[in-house]
Amino acid sequence: MFAKLLSKAIFKVSGWKLVGNLSPDNRRCVMIAAPHTSNWDFIYARAAFYLMDAPIRITIKKEFFSYPILGSLIRKMGALPVDRSKNTKMVDAMVRIIKDTPGDMCVMVTPEGTRKYQPRWRKGFYHVALGAGVPIVLGYLDYARKEAGIGPTIYPSGDIDADLEEIHAFYRTKVGKFPEQGVK
Repeated sequence: MFAKLLSKAIFKVSGWKLVGNLSPDNRRCVMIAAPHTSNWDFIYARAAFYLMDAPIRITIKKEFFSYPILGSLIRKMGALPVDRSKNTKMVDAMVRIIKDTPGDMCVMVTPEGTRKYQPRWRKGFYHVALGAGVPIVLGYLDYARKEAGIGPTIYPSGDIDADLEEIHAFYRTKVGKFPEQGVK
């Protein structure tokens, strides 16, 4: 409740608006969050997802959960612990988390892997969606329009190049806080 009220205040004060929402069919998915060019992205994106009542989850190394206050806070924000000590590939770990967790869950990823410009995105999100049998939902922040929203849904076809071109075409129309670091 508090998170939703705080999110409303953040959007009102900053002049941001929500565009779209998750459909009932897409409440189990991998969600891309892009363009990711600033630390502010987390604030606006997390606020947007609270306002949408979206079941957003993020993966974080399990070691962060060992700190009582931090662990409790990040768990309440939707963090899922990932055990990397077993030499598990992150894609396999995320597929297992999606398959083993009942109910609605959108695992959010930033395919750039960093806030700096990357000419090639990491493709793990695609393999996670394909392996878990869930769609990819295109979440975005557009600083030029002050919009946080949900774009189209992509069902991985197995033709990664064609699917990625469709995804990139959507994100080329979105402007990050630092536009020179966005999708080209």
